[in-house]
Amino acid sequence: MAAIDCGTNSIRLLIADVSADGTGLTDVVRTMRVVRLGQGVDRTGRLADDALARTFDACRDYAAQCREHGATAVRFVATSATRDAENRQDFVDGVRDILGVEPEVISGHEEAALSFAGALSVLDPAQPLPALVVDLGGGSTEFVLGDRNGVTASLSTDIGCVRMTERHLTDDPPSEEQIAAATADIDAAIDAAASAVPLERTATVIGVAGTVTTITAHALGLTAYDADTIHGTELPVETLHASADALLHATRDERAAMPFMHPGRVDVIGGGSLIWSRILDRVAQATASADGTSPQPVRTAVTSEHDILDGIALSVPAAAPVPGGAAESAEQR
Repeated sequence: MAAIDCGTNSIRLLIADVSADGTGLTDVVRTMRVVRLGQGVDRTGRLADDALARTFDACRDYAAQCREHGATAVRFVATSATRDAENRQDFVDGVRDILGVEPEVISGHEEAALSFAGALSVLDPAQPLPALVVDLGGGSTEFVLGDRNGVTASLSTDIGCVRMTERHLTDDPPSEEQIAAATADIDAAIDAAASAVPLERTATVIGVAGTVTTITAHALGLTAYDADTIHGTELPVETLHASADALLHATRDERAAMPFMHPGRVDVIGGGSLIWSRILDRVAQATASADGTSPQPVRTAVTSEHDILDGIALSVPAAAPVPGGAAESAEQR
């Protein structure tokens, strides 16, 4: 089977074998391209022609890989930028023509549920629950609280690394006035999340997606991006704050020179770092309250390389088959 996650900043492909019980994945291909589909959407409300062209080019590549590896079914999910765009039908029609499947422009609620399922599928059983999964994307950030029985509360908010950078952080490096304006937007979104999701009940906070993994790579001092090293890392909140602050205040040239930095994140990692730092602050404050509702104060955060893409993949057995796809193997690919 194959899963495709098309977000505001990147489009990712996972081709995997699904275990017989439908709960585990064995990767065949896991890849990403930064296409910046959400370029300018916050300002114009439309998907830009060149952003669509980049995305369709990636779709052609992914279609070829699905054929090469004999994927028998595919689910294509699009999130924040496409939800917000008035010309999203152009995107839907283009993807359908290339891949032969109907792209799903999912709601923030479903995006949150898929992110949670992906993160918990590989969570260390020793980690205490409930877990707060934070999916920090390009256009939106999802807050999802739950346990092994599923999601208990969630909210999708319109803050993301691309959106905050385009809206506020335009200088290199951003000015203190720009950072203050972005912080006000971020804190308002976290206020909304806290009204819907009881942050004080969090026992473990898990960050997913490229902003969080990049901050973790910085905190670990990696000389190259290493997903295996990053995945499952649990670091003190203070350590993550320090890395987030360093990335926010670095120049674009300084960030580009960092050996773990993907070129497509160089210009937006500052905005994402500010979001992650503010969220960690709020969770720490909420769980340190003295009202007895928190299992214990949360002073660390776990980074996961498994997220909405894995959640999509685990849902693929119910998706439509790929036209002309190869016959299924013993495990569904």
